[in-house]
This record gives sequence, C-alpha cells and structure tokens, in this order.
Amino acid sequence: MSPPIEVLIPASNEAALIEGCLAALAASRPVPGPVGVTVIANGCRDATAARARAMAGTLAARGWRLRVIEQALGAKPAALNAGDALVPAGAIRVYLDADVTVSPPLLAALHAALDVPAPLYASGRLRITGRGRVARAYARLWARVPFMAAGVPGCGIYAVNPAGRARWGAFPDVISDDGFARLMFAPEERIAVEAGYDWPVAEGLGALVRVRRRQDAGMAEIARRFPEIMTREAKPPLGARGVARLAAADPLGFAVYGAVALGSRLGGAPDHWSRGR
Repeated sequence: MSPPIEVLIPASNEAALIEGCLAALAASRPVPGPVGVTVIANGCRDATAARARAMAGTLAARGWRLRVIEQALGAKPAALNAGDALVPAGAIRVYLDADVTVSPPLLAALHAALDVPAPLYASGRLRITGRGRVARAYARLWARVPFMAAGVPGCGIYAVNPAGRARWGAFPDVISDDGFARLMFAPEERIAVEAGYDWPVAEGLGALVRVRRRQDAGMAEIARRFPEIMTREAKPPLGARGVARLAAADPLGFAVYGAVALGSRLGGAPDHWSRGR
C-alpha cells in the first residue's frame, strides 16, 4: 500500500497567495495513496485562513482533505511543528511555502522518489522567477550559481520520507528551516526530481538586499548553533573562472547580484522576515 502524503503550508499574511498555491496543488497529477493538506495560518492579520478554507471544495473534488489551523504566534518553526503534530505515522511530508507554484507532476514525482525505506530528502527543479527588471536580472544570475543549478536547495518546497523525518525532532527556532532540514542529509541522500516549481524573488534592489541578508543570517545561525551538520553542505566551489563565466554570460545579472551581495554585507543583522512583496 502506498504511503499517504501530507503537505504542510505555513502561511503568515498570505491572503493574496494562498488560493493560487492551493489551486496549483489541486491541479497535480494523481498521487498514489491518500493526500492531506494542512495550512497553518500563523500570526495572520488578514484573510489567509478564510481564503484557504474556501479551497476545501476544490481539494475535496480530488478526494483530498484540507485542514486549516490558526495560531496567534507568527513564527514559522512553531507553525511547522503544529502541522507536524497532526501528520499520521508513515506519511511522506512535503513542506511548502505559500508563494510557491508547483507544476502538475511535482507531487507525484516527490511521492515516487520518497516511497523507499532509506531516509531521503527531495525537492523539484527550481525555477527562480522575478517580475521587475532588477528581480529578473537577479533571478537569472542566481539560477546559474552551481549550488542552485546542480544542487537540491529546496527553496520554497522540500519533502522527506518517514525515515528521513526521524532524523530530527521538533524544528528548532531558526531562521532557515529549509537549510536546517537539508543539512540533516548527506548530498547523496538529497534527490532532485525532474518536475519543477516556481519560486519568486523579492521585487526591487532594497527588498532583495533585505531578503539576502536574512538568508545569510539564517545559514550563519545554523553554522553557529549546529556546526556538526555543516559538513554536509557540499556546495560546489565557484572559483575565479566561474565568476568570470557568470559575468560574461550575463553582465546585468552579475551586476545586480553583486550589488545585492555587497549590500547584504554592509547592513546590520535582520530583525524580521523580509520578502518585499
């Protein structure tokens, strides 16, 4: 019998995006076994929960269950832990951000890759998207960086099978839950399925700098608090030749990416999550 698959979506003030996220999920190709979707509306001051509940009929038409829970605390790790507490034993877990748009084959591909006894982590082929000229330039260059192009970063969506989820207990209170989860696995235990998904970057140079600063702080926090797992990072080196190739292939993207990287190092430590949308 195929294991169930549970999709957990932490969502804080995502009223503008949650219906689109759930609609893309509902357009997924058939998945063996039961499917459950849980939206954890955390610290919301908008209609995130109501708009998520409005999608119950769409998911029910697929034979899927939708659960929406609300928490006063606007903390992503707490939201993930609340969702995890409701997942049945033996389920494959998919952790999905509300701004991600999955492609129709992704959910089934993740299920197929993780329906094995060995502990594994999986994600799809990442398509970094941007709407403005600056965001598009940044996205183009970032997508060419070796770790993003050839690794399994899990930005916006990652999944683990039951043996993989047993690698850790509750999510710790960290900035980068995806980085923490990824580093629970050695590179050979991380799978990139061919099905893709869209993950948007922030709009505008200032917003990109704030988000990049937050991302850098997240990985620095993991290195400080959990140094033993950093040996599993295995990011391929870029080197001077790689930098030169990136600059030659996309001068505008390289300039924007460099400006964001520099700006993120010049500011202070972030004190809140920044997305710029």
